[in-house]
Amino acid sequence: MAGCVPPEEAETTPAPGGGGGNAVEQLGQLTVATAGSMKGYSRERFPHWRDTGKNCDVRDTILQRDGKDVKLSGCNVVGGRWESVYDGRSATDPSDVDIDHTVPLANAWRSGADEWDNAKRGDFANDTTRPQLIAVSASSNRAKGDQDPSQWKPANRSYWCQYAKDWVTVKHYWKLTVTAAEKAALTDMLEGC
Repeated sequence: MAGCVPPEEAETTPAPGGGGGNAVEQLGQLTVATAGSMKGYSRERFPHWRDTGKNCDVRDTILQRDGKDVKLSGCNVVGGRWESVYDGRSATDPSDVDIDHTVPLANAWRSGADEWDNAKRGDFANDTTRPQLIAVSASSNRAKGDQDPSQWKPANRSYWCQYAKDWVTVKHYWKLTVTAAEKAALTDMLEGC
């Protein structure tokens, strides 16, 4: 692969303007199903943090895209400032920042990714085109775990609209299912947009 992707080229798809708009329409197109089994799941089934050249990976790409005053060694991110949109916490050490999968890998597994091959799961786990990867505080990422929006929402309530839009965008693109409770929570969150 080529060298690190400059932040301006690693932009995510812009959120639809005004209200829940397109996200509400996309949510209506998602299949509602019960969560599937975790049988056979492992994070290794979703090869992530792909190499982006020169000893750098997708994690470096997202840290660079989401940070301010980012310091590099080659294209490895070694410093900067990050503010977690989930909880408002700030960090200056990249080791205090997690790259969250908006739709967690285990949630994807339970909603259809169990039927994919590892290459497609790797594409999902390294998706820098949609709003699937975001730099957040380690504590918020770990509190979220593999929960969906009916089970966990960002502490920063002002981010709920964007979080719901991003969740729906990812699920819609990857043709993943939602549970009835997940759809209800997303509908409520999108009403606040």
